[in-house]
Amino acid sequence: MTLVQETPVETELSVRPVAGHIGAEITGIDLREPLADNDAEKLRRKLHKYKVLFFRDQHIDHTQQIAVSRHFGTVTPSHPYDDEAPEGFPEILAVDSRKYERRFGRKKYSYDNKWHTDVTAVVNPPAVTLLRAHEVPERGGDTTWTNLVAAYEGLPESLRDLVDGLRAEHRFGGRQPQWSADSDYGRRVQANPFVTEHPVVRVHPVTGEKALFVQPGFTSRIVGLSPAQSNHLLDLLFEEVTAPAYTVRFRWFPGSVAVWDNRATAHLAPTDLDHLDVTRVLYRTTIEGDVPVGPDGRESVSISGAAFRGEE
Repeated sequence: MTLVQETPVETELSVRPVAGHIGAEITGIDLREPLADNDAEKLRRKLHKYKVLFFRDQHIDHTQQIAVSRHFGTVTPSHPYDDEAPEGFPEILAVDSRKYERRFGRKKYSYDNKWHTDVTAVVNPPAVTLLRAHEVPERGGDTTWTNLVAAYEGLPESLRDLVDGLRAEHRFGGRQPQWSADSDYGRRVQANPFVTEHPVVRVHPVTGEKALFVQPGFTSRIVGLSPAQSNHLLDLLFEEVTAPAYTVRFRWFPGSVAVWDNRATAHLAPTDLDHLDVTRVLYRTTIEGDVPVGPDGRESVSISGAAFRGEE
């Protein structure tokens, strides 16, 4: 008997913007089911517009998360420094508070509790990130995102003209790593360093928008400036990037899913849980990214470490 595979049926998506500059909640779709091509294209367009999309009550498993992720591009390995992916799913990064406590030697709920854009120490940072909640505390543990395009547009024209031509060095930990050199994570970073020179302003490869491509989690210095000048300018840009006006905050429940454009956003992991005895487990996938390009047409340059590729 021949089994006929059913063609995915297009659904009626509902989009509700949730903040002034960033974020939209998507309803009317079941991520456990295969996505119709038209639905996948709609989601990609909405992602480019709103920068981060939120879904509720999507109780998907690892296989289903990877399937959804593939609609946004090639799925990468879990992380350049991860060797604890769930068995059989090397693409899945477990954002697990118990793992981080073992790795860093103290209670943590993310590897980096500073504002950051995922893995910008590599020459081709992920284009898109998907994160789903599995086990979350009854209170606290929210994640916040900021719109880096709005942050760039919020600068006065004179500052935009200045940063359009600047380059910055990105490395794990940025200016002040949050882990000790002799921790498990510190040793991994030292053994296999990733360092890249990126444009301070990135041109989005799809929308053509300009975004401030700096954040505290990875950006270590402005190239060509003295340490004092670099720090002063980065402080100013970080203040702009993290301005509350450009942000949206998301409360996690089991089955919540967030998808964000890593080329146009930064995000902040929770900082309100360290005094609580709770467990927080989410699962992340990332999509292979392109090499950033600045307004002057210059691409990012790797100083140390290979590109972060997935398998077709």
